[in-house]
Amino acid sequence: MSDTLTREVHALMQRVAESVVLPRYQSLAAHEIVEKKPGDLVTIADRESEAMLAEGLARILPEAAIVGEEAMHADPTLMERLGDTLCWIVDPIDGTRNFAAGRPPFGLMIALAEKGETRAGWIYDPLQQRLCHAALGGGAFVDGERVAARESGETPPVAAISMIFMDEMQRHRMKTAIAPHYRLTDIPYCAAEQYPRLALGVNDVSIFERTLAWDHAAGALWLNEAGGQCARFDGSPYRVDEWERKGMIAASSPALWDGLARRLEP
Repeated sequence: MSDTLTREVHALMQRVAESVVLPRYQSLAAHEIVEKKPGDLVTIADRESEAMLAEGLARILPEAAIVGEEAMHADPTLMERLGDTLCWIVDPIDGTRNFAAGRPPFGLMIALAEKGETRAGWIYDPLQQRLCHAALGGGAFVDGERVAARESGETPPVAAISMIFMDEMQRHRMKTAIAPHYRLTDIPYCAAEQYPRLALGVNDVSIFERTLAWDHAAGALWLNEAGGQCARFDGSPYRVDEWERKGMIAASSPALWDGLARRLEP
């Protein structure tokens, strides 16, 4: 993936954050926050951000399809485009729950996939002005500096596990068979923050039940390129075109990934 493409995507994300997202932060009116379904919020900033990102990405790479979270909500058939020859995947504001409440973390996430495989990803935190980006086979970077994933060094390892989308049986198993072997910590309700925490020595492992492309395409690639490991429970790679599959483990090292995967075996 070219440096030019990374610079263009980064510049676009900065423009959108500065002109659309940050001006709405902590200044949303009640009618500018809507519940798409119970517990799933969207704000006027999400919609404005996605429209501006989609317009900019179409100029950068006109031949690529664009699948945005809000566009897909309006037209679920867009999910079928995730397997296209080239496809932009857009999360206009990841962590909308936090953003709508006027608190961090939240971020913008973009990925570029080719026939279902993520080729590049960008995660931008507008409050910290931090860019995490990666290209398949090209390493992972934070603000232009190459990074290598590192464990927290804590004993037991630190686990950030979201149980929101698990059923009662899964939650019980997490609490009885998994949790005792880790120090549980709060989840940030924001994949744009969770993935950096896994590579930068804050958290060691995470489990994701829902694995929608706009939440995980960029982060899974970035963590793997940093030397961590993100994969399905059976070890198979994450693909954006397998939108009906659930479940994924992310870890700051392959050894920690293996340890958690063994505990999850039936």
